[in-house]
Amino acid sequence: MKFRNLKAEEIFHLKQNGCYSDNWQTLFVTDDFFVANIRNVTFSGSNYIGSLKKEFQCAGGVFKRAGIYNAVIHNCIIEDDVYINQIRNNISNYHIAKNAIVESVDTLSVTEKSSFGNGVKVAVLNEAGGREISITDNLSAQSAYIMAFYRHRPALIEKMLHLANSHTLQVSSKTGYIGEGAEIINSRTIKNVKIGDYAIIEGVYRLINGSVNSCREDHSYIGPGVIAENFIMASGSIITESSMVDRCFVGEGSMLAKQYSAENSLFFANCQGFHGEAFSIFGGPYTVSHHKSTLLIAGYYSFLNAGSGSNQSNHMYKLGPIHQGVVERGSKTTSDSYLLWPAKIGAFSLVMGRHYRNPDTSKLPFSYLIENRDESFLAPGVNLRSIGTIRDARKWPTRDKRKKKEKLDNIIFNLLSPYSIQKMICGINILKDLKATSGPTSEYYMYNSVKITSSSLERGIELYQLGITKFLGNGLVKKLELNDFSSKDEMNAILKSDGEFGMGEWIDLSGLITPKCSVNKLIEDLEYNSFSSFDEVNHQFKYFKENYFKWAWNWIVSKLKSEALLDVESATPDDILSYVDKWLNAVVKLDRMMYEDARKEFTLKAQTGFGIDGEDDIRLQDFENVRGEFTSHPAVKDILNHIESKTMLAEKVKDKLKMIL
Repeated sequence: MKFRNLKAEEIFHLKQNGCYSDNWQTLFVTDDFFVANIRNVTFSGSNYIGSLKKEFQCAGGVFKRAGIYNAVIHNCIIEDDVYINQIRNNISNYHIAKNAIVESVDTLSVTEKSSFGNGVKVAVLNEAGGREISITDNLSAQSAYIMAFYRHRPALIEKMLHLANSHTLQVSSKTGYIGEGAEIINSRTIKNVKIGDYAIIEGVYRLINGSVNSCREDHSYIGPGVIAENFIMASGSIITESSMVDRCFVGEGSMLAKQYSAENSLFFANCQGFHGEAFSIFGGPYTVSHHKSTLLIAGYYSFLNAGSGSNQSNHMYKLGPIHQGVVERGSKTTSDSYLLWPAKIGAFSLVMGRHYRNPDTSKLPFSYLIENRDESFLAPGVNLRSIGTIRDARKWPTRDKRKKKEKLDNIIFNLLSPYSIQKMICGINILKDLKATSGPTSEYYMYNSVKITSSSLERGIELYQLGITKFLGNGLVKKLELNDFSSKDEMNAILKSDGEFGMGEWIDLSGLITPKCSVNKLIEDLEYNSFSSFDEVNHQFKYFKENYFKWAWNWIVSKLKSEALLDVESATPDDILSYVDKWLNAVVKLDRMMYEDARKEFTLKAQTGFGIDGEDDIRLQDFENVRGEFTSHPAVKDILNHIESKTMLAEKVKDKLKMIL
C-alpha cells in the first residue's frame, strides 16, 4: 500500500469530526482516503490508514460502514475496509489487515517485543520439569512427541529446541497482527496476542501473550469469559465458555469449553476438554474428556475417552509430583476410575475401578483392567470383540474437524496395524510363558502387578490369534484383489515385499504409526543438522504417513513367514487358498462376537426404564421407537454387511487363485 501525508482540508475535516493528534504529520493515508468515516479518534505515534468505505451487514441485519470511531489509535497500520469502534482504552502497536472488525474492546495492545506465545516452555508429564516443550505456531504432535520422550538423546533435544528458538526469533516483533476478516468484539484486555485470518474473538476476559492461528478455510474461535495466557491455538481450534488456559498448545480442530481448566498441557488434533481439568498432560490426537471432576494429570494419552471422575495421581508425597503415566492409543477410563502413576496401559484397553499397584499392561493390548477387592485383574484381548472398540475406530476419521489442506498432525487411524499386531504377538508369548511357568492348573497368574485368571489367559491367546490372522490376511487379500496375475510366478511377484524397510518394530508417534527405523533415521538427520525448521520436520512426518501402506506390507510379508509359516514370495496357490479360508474364519468369528456384544444392548435388562406407564408390550414399543430394532441398528447392520462383503471378497480372490492352479 502506498501512503501519503494528510492534506490540509483532510486535517480540517478530521478535527471537525472530533479527532485529535499532537502531530498530524505522523498520520499517513492512501490516495482514496475517506475522511467522513473517522470520528472521535485520538491518534498518537505513527499511524497508516487505508481506504475505509465498505458497507457490511452485521448479525440481525444491521448495516455498518468501515471506519474508525470512538478510539485511541497508537502506532498502527490499518488496511482497507477495517471497522473499529468503541475502544475504551486504546489500540496500540498493531497491524490490522483488511476487512477486520474490532468493536467494544477495552485494550488491544503490544506492550513490548513479543513472540506471541512462541517459545513458551510447557512442562508436560513431569510437573517438576525435565520434559519441557517449546511451543510454536507450527508444532506438530510428532515433533512434540520426540521433544518430550527422546530425552536420552541430548543432541536431538538441543536441535529441537534450536528449531523452536529459531522460529520464536523469526516471529518476534514489537508490532502485533490482526488478520484479514478477523473479528474482535465485546472483549476486555488483549495484550501481546497475534490473531490470524478470520479468527473470531468475542466476550473474552483476558488474553495475554499468545497466538490465535486461523485461516480462511478453518476459522479459530475464542468465546465468552475465557482467560488465556502464554498459549498458542492452531487453525480451527476453539476455547470458550469461561475456560482457563495457561501455558498450553491447543491443536487443530480441538475444543476446550464449559469452564475447562488447563495448565502446562498440550492438546493436539481434535481433542476435547469440557468441565474438567488437565495439568501437565500430553494430549495426543482425540484425547477427550467431557465430564466434571475428571482430572488428567502428568500423563500421555491419545484417542482417549476419559469417563466422569477419572483421576490419576503423580504424587507420593516423598520427592514431589515427579511420576508420570502412559495410556496408549484408543483406551477408555470408566467413571470414577483411578490410576496411581507410574503406570502404563496397553493400547485400546478399558480401565475400570481404582488401581494402586502401578500396572504395566502395554504388551497386552485390547484388554480390560478391572478392580476387584482392591486388586487389579486383567482380561487380555477382550476388547477385540467389543462393538464399542470398532465403533470408536470408525468414528475417529469421520469426526476429524480439520479443514485446512496442510495439516500439522499426521494421523493413521487404523485399529489393526503393525503397531497393535506386534503387541498381540508379544502378548501371546507372554501368556504362554506365564502358563508354562506357573503351570496349566493355576487359578490365576501374576503379571506386572495385575492378576490374570486361567480362563482369561486362554481366551486372550485365542483372541490375539484371531486378531493377528485377521490383520495379516487383510493385507494379503487386498494385494490379491487389487492386482491381476495369470501364473504362480506373477502371483509371487505381486506378493513380494518392497525391500526390508518396515520389517522391524513399529511405534505410535502420537497418532502416526510408523516403523521405528524411520524415526531413528530422522533423529540421526536432526542431530546432524539436516533440518532448518519444524516445517521441514513435519514434511518428513507427512512422508512417513504417505508410505504407511507400503511399509506395512513389508511387515506383513515378514510376519506371514514367521507367524503363519507362509512365505508368500514362494507359496503355491493352494497355500494362499488355505490362508484365505483361515482369514475369513477369523474375520467372521470376530464379527460374530461383536454381533453378540451388540445384542446385549437390546436385552430385557437394557429395556429397564422404558414404557414408564405401561406393561411389557408398551415397554417394547417405547424401546424400539427410541432405540430402534436390533437388526436395523446402524452398528449391527455394519457388522452383517462386513461379514457379507468379506465373504464375497474371499470368494472373488479364491476364484482368481483357482484360475492358476
